Amino acid sequence: MIRPFTLVAAAAALALAAATVPAIAADAPAADYAAALADPARPAADRDRDAARKPAELLAFAGIEPGQSVGDYVMGGGYLTRILSGAVGAAGHVYAFQPAEFIAFRKQYGDDQSAVAAAYANVDAVGGAFAAPAFPVPLDAIVTVQNFHDLYLKPFPEGTGDKASAALFAALKPGGTLVVVDHSAADGSGTTLSDSLHRIDKAAVVAALTKAGFMLEAESDLYKRPEDPRTANVFDPAIRGKTDQFTLRFRKPE
Repeated sequence: MIRPFTLVAAAAALALAAATVPAIAADAPAADYAAALADPARPAADRDRDAARKPAELLAFAGIEPGQSVGDYVMGGGYLTRILSGAVGAAGHVYAFQPAEFIAFRKQYGDDQSAVAAAYANVDAVGGAFAAPAFPVPLDAIVTVQNFHDLYLKPFPEGTGDKASAALFAALKPGGTLVVVDHSAADGSGTTLSDSLHRIDKAAVVAALTKAGFMLEAESDLYKRPEDPRTANVFDPAIRGKTDQFTLRFRKPE
């Protein structure tokens, strides 16, 4: 069962965010990732998504650099994993996590994970339960896109979100960063719309991750779409691919 956050908790989380983040961060230059985007091994379908997903800007916001160890938390089909591989280079490594529950639900998730890991020498497949990713080394950064709300879907036990938040905190090196992108729900809705609309209130994400020990460092308006009323399921053809999304960067204290 989904455990909704109270309005008091949401308000407290927003107050903490306001105190911690001086302003919405300006998008960093994206030129450093041109080679990763030009990788000829990237599928044409991935390239077609670049204009909407703005991967170079996202990686710049996350501070991804050559030589880093980076986790892709819920890699899906590997869109971001492939780009991260090029961005960290031969001296870096990408750990592509796919939840065991997802693979049990749909075999294709496991097939995609295996295929990407086999195609890139600096990518390792990582398994484990949704709330317990088995990252084998301390990470410099973790990126998760449109996945955090899934922690509050009805098939997952109450407390899954808190457990996953703690696991992500533990997986990072001191000073490491976590970037979360997800579909925005109405303010004050907490996690109550995660199952029906596949959206989550930004305040609920801030609350869960600050509870785990993270500090909210910056927010980007990279995927902000104020014209989205935030009332429709994200898979509704009328809004799919055009949802309002928040982009948050958290840091594990040194």
